[in-house]
Amino acid sequence: MITLSEPLLIQDILVEHLKDRLRLSYGCWTPHCTLSMLGSGARQFSGGRDDMRADHARHHSWREDYKKKLTTAEQALRAVESGDSIYIHAGAATPFPLIDALVASADRLRDVNVIHGLTFGDAPYCRPDYSKSFHVHALFIGANVRDAVNEGRGDYVPLFMSDTPYLFTSRVVPIDVCLVQVSPPDGHGYCSYGVSVDVTLAARKYARVVVAEVNEQMPRTFGRSFVHVSRLTHIIESDRPLPEHASASPSDVERRIGEHVASLVEDGATLQIGIGEIPNATLACLYDRKDLGVHTEMFSDGVVDLVEAGVVTNDMKTVMPGKIATSFVLGTKRLYDFVDNNPSVEFQTSDIINNPHIIAQNYKMTSINSALQVDITGQVSADSIGSTLYSGPGGQVDFVRGASRSRDGKAIIALPSTAKDGMFSRIVPFLDPGGGVVTSRADVHYVVTEYGIADLFGKSTRERARALINIAHPKFRASLEAECSKVKWLQRVGK
Repeated sequence: MITLSEPLLIQDILVEHLKDRLRLSYGCWTPHCTLSMLGSGARQFSGGRDDMRADHARHHSWREDYKKKLTTAEQALRAVESGDSIYIHAGAATPFPLIDALVASADRLRDVNVIHGLTFGDAPYCRPDYSKSFHVHALFIGANVRDAVNEGRGDYVPLFMSDTPYLFTSRVVPIDVCLVQVSPPDGHGYCSYGVSVDVTLAARKYARVVVAEVNEQMPRTFGRSFVHVSRLTHIIESDRPLPEHASASPSDVERRIGEHVASLVEDGATLQIGIGEIPNATLACLYDRKDLGVHTEMFSDGVVDLVEAGVVTNDMKTVMPGKIATSFVLGTKRLYDFVDNNPSVEFQTSDIINNPHIIAQNYKMTSINSALQVDITGQVSADSIGSTLYSGPGGQVDFVRGASRSRDGKAIIALPSTAKDGMFSRIVPFLDPGGGVVTSRADVHYVVTEYGIADLFGKSTRERARALINIAHPKFRASLEAECSKVKWLQRVGK
């Protein structure tokens, strides 16, 4: 097993990661199996000449294979049967034509499980009139499935992103049909998963049927992002723009939060930062930094600005140096154009990008995540508002733990001090009843609001309470102190 005190190289970690998977799946491992799982780069060491000959023959005839598999969405979705489990490619890679064809087949289908993370657009299979045909299993709760999950017409699967690929490879959740969106094939017959690799590779690999929308406008991205035409069962073609997500301009509160967060980012740091107004406000304050790197679950347009300004160079990274490491991107066409055929952006699966052991190998790893509520001992609720399910853990815990164990790393939780136009404090004595703890109090190091920074590492519960009250909105501080006086182990919280 890996211990964080060992000075491991990234290659060692990847091999250990694969060995653990082999032990869990087969009860043992061999060097031959491990090298085979590492891919074609290791094939020459595993003696797989027969595999190479088969690959050559397959590649030689891929154009004929492609033509034979070309069909309509309606015909392709006839492969779905009642009782099947279907995985849908997420994010900006959501395959809308395939979803439409799936829903059009509702009359002949019953009890089909629809599994996916954060998808764009409508999710018509969640409508009440389709409840006998489809049942959603959300790995992350987006706006398009939130009502269905909270009303009991769908289910939520709380899961760390680092563990999600294993959900499929171990067949804990078997996938019958995988719906993906990919780029057109290159000269060797390889399509790219484009803007979203994350958990899709695992779902595709273990599916009985793979239906691909080949979109002329899907970027071709580098890394573990390719699938050969021979691995696709049915193909439909399209030529449509990807959905875009443009963040609004940060408010004054968000700009102040961004300034505080940015003050914690040192030259040479490697960043994990997501999408939204607070990440954008933070990135806007980093133009005077030098040699920043990026190792993140996802990124958006703000990172492109820092690359073009020469701030993000990735030169100081210790994991995948010289490259932005990510599992998916979400933003505007400018971002999608940036990652297209760009070898400086490495797309990897979530069990690699979100693996805390790998994250921790980055020097000065700095993770920046958000929260819905933080209680005065440091517990973070990020996936629910009371008993209302809202989103999911995503990669928060993966990166908090990885950054905390990085040399000179920092794990940051950032949030506005209030919600609902100042009606409610987000710093609370106790999390709302039913609210889930995503990041435990023992994991939390820095909490940031527009009123400052609370450094919680090594602090007692009383010290934590004082530090968090100090960054709460002033109008709620007295009531927070009063609540502390009711709990013996929080009494005598100093000023």
